[in-house]
Amino acid sequence: MRISLNWLRELVEIKLSPEELAETLTMAGFEVEEIEDRRTWANGVVIGKVLERQPHPNADKLSVCQVDIGTGETLNIVCGAANVKADIYVPVATTGTYLPKIDLKIKPAKLRGVASQGMICSLKELGLPTDVDGIHIFTQENLPLGSDVRPLLGLDDVILDLTATANRADALSMVGVAREVAALTGGKLSIPEPAEVSIPKNAGNLALKIADTQACPAYIGTVIEQVKIAPSPEWLQQRLRAAGVRPISNVVDITNYVLLEWGQPLHAFDGDRLKSVAGSENLTIGVRFVNNGESLKTLDGQTRTLSTQNLLITANEKPVALAGVMGGEETEVHAGTQSLVLEAALFDSVAIRRSSRSVGLRSEASGRYERGVNRAELEIANRRALSLISELASGIIVQQEIADTRPDPSTWSRSIALRLERVNQILGPIDLEEDTGELQKQDVERILTALGCQLTSSGEDSSHHPTWSVSVPPYRYRDLEREIDLIEEIARLYGYNKFCDTLPEKAEAGYLPLDEEVIRKLRAFLRAEGLTELIHYSLVKPGEDRNIVLSNPLFVEYSALRTDLISGLIDAFQYNLEQGNGALNGFEIGQIFWQEEDGLQETETLAGIMGGDISVGKWSKSGREEPIAWFEAKGILESVFRQLSLQIEFQPDRRDDRLHPGRTASLWIRGNRLGIFGQLHPQLRREKGLPDSVYVFQLDLDVLLDSLGEDEVLVPTFRPYSTYPASDRDIAFFAPVKISVVEIEKVITKAGKDLLESVELFDEYRGENVPEGQRSLAFRLIYRASDRTLTEAEVEPVHNKVREALVEKFGVNLRS
Repeated sequence: MRISLNWLRELVEIKLSPEELAETLTMAGFEVEEIEDRRTWANGVVIGKVLERQPHPNADKLSVCQVDIGTGETLNIVCGAANVKADIYVPVATTGTYLPKIDLKIKPAKLRGVASQGMICSLKELGLPTDVDGIHIFTQENLPLGSDVRPLLGLDDVILDLTATANRADALSMVGVAREVAALTGGKLSIPEPAEVSIPKNAGNLALKIADTQACPAYIGTVIEQVKIAPSPEWLQQRLRAAGVRPISNVVDITNYVLLEWGQPLHAFDGDRLKSVAGSENLTIGVRFVNNGESLKTLDGQTRTLSTQNLLITANEKPVALAGVMGGEETEVHAGTQSLVLEAALFDSVAIRRSSRSVGLRSEASGRYERGVNRAELEIANRRALSLISELASGIIVQQEIADTRPDPSTWSRSIALRLERVNQILGPIDLEEDTGELQKQDVERILTALGCQLTSSGEDSSHHPTWSVSVPPYRYRDLEREIDLIEEIARLYGYNKFCDTLPEKAEAGYLPLDEEVIRKLRAFLRAEGLTELIHYSLVKPGEDRNIVLSNPLFVEYSALRTDLISGLIDAFQYNLEQGNGALNGFEIGQIFWQEEDGLQETETLAGIMGGDISVGKWSKSGREEPIAWFEAKGILESVFRQLSLQIEFQPDRRDDRLHPGRTASLWIRGNRLGIFGQLHPQLRREKGLPDSVYVFQLDLDVLLDSLGEDEVLVPTFRPYSTYPASDRDIAFFAPVKISVVEIEKVITKAGKDLLESVELFDEYRGENVPEGQRSLAFRLIYRASDRTLTEAEVEPVHNKVREALVEKFGVNLRS
């Protein structure tokens, strides 16, 4: 809002310079974005009188004027304006004057051979808007020559462009800003008390019909006759221009003036036009929401199709204005208006916000209603407007109707309990230059009393600190609701910069929890194996066993929580293939959810999918793709486990019908089930159109993390290498197919534990010369000691022990 200091000085005593006042307001939360010093626009411009005007001897469009500016000598000034003539009072920029609005310094000059000693000014050259094409001519008589033009033009003023926060509806008015300045500076308030206006008691042709009293709690309609529409007096026009409002006519200007002064929007209807729209001498002004299909041509000339969210002002049920937003063109005040109906109303902020948004129209009125207009000062603003209309437009009030459903005035204020201890606890110590202290009882009382609050002492709390009951003034009812709001006001007016700076405690280096550290390593290991991390929604279609279904889903397709990650990965694999992206190798870490008898469960899970050719490139195999083998896919997982120093067991598993019954394993770690790994079932592959070999795994992250010791993962233990050579032995035998290699490796490791360094399967054979139901397996065993070279005599007994253990445990048929 643009604040004229001349106007503000009439409402409150100001001892500060404009710059100091702007700084004070900004520090109190009212940001002053610009200081517009109008005094500089016409510094050095004086009142002059044109004594004589002659045509220029060498130019048709120029005039040579003799101008008296009261110095005793007449100035010779060449002027190019068509409206210059003798015996008029004009603004004259004297030699040496700088006009910042047109960036011109006046110097003695010759124009087409004739000397010119100054410039007769137009309003545009002085920075003021005007419709006149030419110099400005003062209408007043007998003006003192040589005196400053700035008071006559309203240029002896400074404008502050002030922005109030959304909660401070009261600061969208001159009276509200004056109250704030008084509280901040201690200046004396001089808010004008509007003159009393006499309202005839006799009945007239106006009636009110408020259909929705929640949307319109109060409406005052006043009929005024014998109005004379004319331009407003200069003082009123200057105040509107300073606020950025264009003067129109006395009645419209008065409604705008009261809006700026009290923050109360008003609207003046042409009484005769209202009756014409209503089609009757008897007029019923109504307030209701729109019925479908209604439209209205607003004051900006646009015909607007309305929605049921729009609140209307009606004349005998016909729309004449958008309530709280803008009037209608059909009933606007014009040059021939003789009677008025003046509207002063309160509208609900939510209703006006919705109405304004639905038509895409914001006005000065709607902006104030949206934030909340002060309900306690409706009558004052209305009386102010009526007294000005009587004074400036000769209006005679003939009838006033009021529809008022506001609550009792005793509820327009509220009482808030305030504790001094709580104030100091929230705000902290104050800076007393050489020492620190805290706010005292008198500080709190002084500040809140300056804001218009009434404080009643309510004794002391348990710590013997004063407490008060604070009564909030009606104009601050909307934003002062709780104790913390009062504490904010105390800090704001006392001065934020007067409180001590409290630096935070010395920072310590942060660290990640062990689980997060491990998960980050896990992600890195999986990426290193060529898997891309994927993220899916936790929401899926319902229908799975033990599903958790949402009670209020956005879509049916996303109305349940996922019970595993594998389904989402299979769908992602299929989608990538269909989009031509090839086989997807990826992993995902996410939550899964399910229902149990004792309630809802969730856990964090790691899952992955692998398929297609993972080799170097097709060029190395003449374009032929080689599908990933079961052991290659399993090797990716084993590589990750090895880096985490985990010993994982693979056991045959048939529980998941999405996976191949003969190529699926459950994963176990120290007797705990970790998860599952396997190849997709051929039937599912065909349904989804997937390649031959696609593998998936899903691991329980909680089990995985519980199995990892802190030192094992984050701080690997160094084990020295043996500097002595190894001794290797091969062992081959026929073993039943049902015995897994893992079981055989366990027995070998246990038997040769003292000297055995590693066991590796290097051959498997089934077919000719191998008994039915058996397979030929060949292992390479490496023996090594850390402190000596092993001899044949040392290795042979251990190797024989391994052979005997295999025969005893599995009954194998040794071939070597």
